Amino acid sequence: MDDDDMDYLEQAGSEEDYGFEYSDDGSDGDRGADDVENMYYKAKALKEDDPQGALKAFKAIVDSQSQKNDWGFKALKQSTKVHFLILHKPADALKTYTELLSYTKSAVTRNYSEKSINSILDYVGEGGKSGRKKGGQGAKGSVTVDVEVLEKFYEVTREALEGAKNDRLSTKTNLKLAKLWLDKREYGRLTRLIRDLHASIASGEEADQSKGTVLLEIYALEIQMYNETKNYKKLKEIYNATGQVRAAIPHPRIMGVIRECGGKMWMGEKKWSRASEDFFESFKNYDEAGSPQRIQVLKYLVLAYMLMGSEINPFDSQETKPYKSDPQIVAMTDLVDAYHRREVHTAEKILRDHKATIMDDPFIRQYIGDLLRSLRTQYLIDLIRPYTRLELSFLAKQLNIDKDEVEEILIGLILEGKVDGRIDQVGGLLELDRHSPLEKKRYAALEKWSAALEGVHHAIAVKSVTGTGQSGDRMPHMMGMSGPGFEMLL
Repeated sequence: MDDDDMDYLEQAGSEEDYGFEYSDDGSDGDRGADDVENMYYKAKALKEDDPQGALKAFKAIVDSQSQKNDWGFKALKQSTKVHFLILHKPADALKTYTELLSYTKSAVTRNYSEKSINSILDYVGEGGKSGRKKGGQGAKGSVTVDVEVLEKFYEVTREALEGAKNDRLSTKTNLKLAKLWLDKREYGRLTRLIRDLHASIASGEEADQSKGTVLLEIYALEIQMYNETKNYKKLKEIYNATGQVRAAIPHPRIMGVIRECGGKMWMGEKKWSRASEDFFESFKNYDEAGSPQRIQVLKYLVLAYMLMGSEINPFDSQETKPYKSDPQIVAMTDLVDAYHRREVHTAEKILRDHKATIMDDPFIRQYIGDLLRSLRTQYLIDLIRPYTRLELSFLAKQLNIDKDEVEEILIGLILEGKVDGRIDQVGGLLELDRHSPLEKKRYAALEKWSAALEGVHHAIAVKSVTGTGQSGDRMPHMMGMSGPGFEMLL
């Protein structure tokens, strides 16, 4: 017994009739129902070994029914599955699926029809995700579906649901299609569908909880689209709009998506602290939802912590500690330890040795340069501390980078006031000033005094040559040498 039969039995069991009535007149009808049931299960047994024979048997069941009933519905459901998943003929599956939808109004219960529709659209959608080539099967044996056929599946579904006045399932179907367009990077189709979704929830009470929940799902799709298309202005607009939705109980996965994209947005603005906050919230939501994306977001969280120069280990928190030994996280754990110890060479080795778990992620890869620069900067500050003069070539060798890159880092440190020194570009040297503030003031006073003496000497020499001026005239110049600088020398 497969999931289809389980779903049917569940919906049948929920409508038990305890008004027992027995009549001999219904024996022929019972025998007829038994015959159809036998035909159905015999047809199901042929699906794998003789799919064409199974299709003929299922069609015979549909044709044998004078009125649309549950056995006809189940036969069409199985026919759709055989066409799509076994024979890999999406166009033929669409025909049987379209016929199946006409049974949803009266032949089966609303709950069972919804489950069946969702089940079919799920595997159709999976085929659509892998459909990068024309014809045949996808890389992993899944069906390749042309975009036009895929869209038709959802179009006939939407028409049937509108006819049945099932607005709730119609909205869910549109959201499912929107997710599919996002996965296939069909941004034009996605934009139009999002516009329709916004229009569909525009009416209704402001405090409608279901409306707020759907709105957040739409925002989650939009924010992912703008993140992938690098439209950061619209991304920030949607991100801010999500904070205005009050009456909603969204699935934690939806909030995980929103906060993840928010974290990426802050990373783009180099606001590492804000990014770490959003990544942490995203991780908690994904963890609650049981989503595997929590591992990837945890890597982003670790990256943000290192970029902000935090001395706090992100794995010390109660939520992240259980994942410290995860095979996908071990490399990031080692990277954090190397960062805190300022071991730049160890960090570089970790990045080289764990390319698959760190460097293969395009988002992480674009910030590795910032991370290494931060680490090299800290390493450089520690390295030059005992010296007063160093060759730039020596520093470049220690950091295993070009001399020009060392010079660029040093210039930044000098301008920021983190290093007190100057660069001799001609000699290729870094000269550091190791004098204390008091010594600097004394040297400045001496320079001022020396300059004043030189001025007096020059004035005396000029007057001696010209023979002008009296000796008493020289005293004001000498008296002019008094001041704070001279008091400091005393």
